[in-house]
Amino acid sequence: MKRPPLEPLFLARQSYRRRRLGDAARLLPIVGAALFLLPILWSSSARTGSGAIYLFAVWAGLIIAVSLISRRLVDSEPEDTPPDHLPPPGPDEG
Repeated sequence: MKRPPLEPLFLARQSYRRRRLGDAARLLPIVGAALFLLPILWSSSARTGSGAIYLFAVWAGLIIAVSLISRRLVDSEPEDTPPDHLPPPGPDEG
């Protein structure tokens, strides 16, 4: 009696990485909000200038992180799906 082929126990590496990048993209706004609210917890002796530099650094870091994540998500799209701007193949091209 033939046994049906077993499906792999784990996801393919590329699919797994794409999902984790999507998770990171979803988590980034929460991390950014927490980092922006962190200066509220600082003591009152903290200077305004250092707080402004901190907020600017967090803002720039979030921009860089979003650009890296989005670039990797675009690069990791599956190759077998046709691009959106091309029409589907006709019956002759099949």
